[in-house]
Amino acid sequence: MIWEAIGQPFADFGFMRRALLGCIAVSVGATPVGVFLMLRRMSLTGDAMACAILPGAAVGYLVAGLSLGAMTVGGLIAGMAVALLAGFVSRVTALREDASLAAFYLISLAVGVLIVSVRGSNVDLMHVLFGTVLALDDDTLVLLCSIASLSALTLAVLFRPLVLECADPQFLRSVSGLSAATHFTFLALVVLNLVGGFHALGTLMAVGIMILPAAAARFWAASIGALISVAIAVAVLSSVSGLLLSYHFSLPSGPAIILMAGAAYGMSLVLGPVGGLAVRASA
Repeated sequence: MIWEAIGQPFADFGFMRRALLGCIAVSVGATPVGVFLMLRRMSLTGDAMACAILPGAAVGYLVAGLSLGAMTVGGLIAGMAVALLAGFVSRVTALREDASLAAFYLISLAVGVLIVSVRGSNVDLMHVLFGTVLALDDDTLVLLCSIASLSALTLAVLFRPLVLECADPQFLRSVSGLSAATHFTFLALVVLNLVGGFHALGTLMAVGIMILPAAAARFWAASIGALISVAIAVAVLSSVSGLLLSYHFSLPSGPAIILMAGAAYGMSLVLGPVGGLAVRASA
């Protein structure tokens, strides 16, 4: 009974195994980035950047259809452009970076949806917004695994300055010239992982696998290493349970995965030993 419910869908169907591999790659690459976004109080920045890649992906779709290369390059260019423009506006005007990001994100979302809806079908729009994790091909899996590997390597190299910037950014600026380089490299990692997650979960869902497991892990661990480990575990378990939920009940797979990550966050909020509601109530 347990095998039929949990193991058999992945054993019998190649598309389920491919979806699981893609989700694991996204979990390993994007979730640690989400942990640092949370620690830097930039969680909503991830949401803004997820929508910022949409017009670039839409232009790629307009030029070459549902082409992996064109949509990836377009999304990267749009995401980087919005990040740089938001930083530039915040430095030369009185507008704060979060407000300028919000402005560019709203414009990007409107432009992207407009391009896809005018030149494509409703099916294409749903593909861009919510992804097609059950239809991942070899090229997409290679891209997702490559992004996960690059993210893990970059985070390992930048781990110390990233931790310092989370704890005391002023101190990092005073003792090292790596502050600006670390910040922009980290933003590039955010964009890169959102572009990868976009191919599996769509622009609206990709940020969920980045932020929700990180938020859930906050109630189970205190150190940064433990936070990353728990967040990856939550993301992988959410992916497995979401795919099974989608398979058994004919639900859209991307939203099902994010829903399970949301359920993990809700359970952690109540039962987590590090600041959870149950612990606070009994204190």
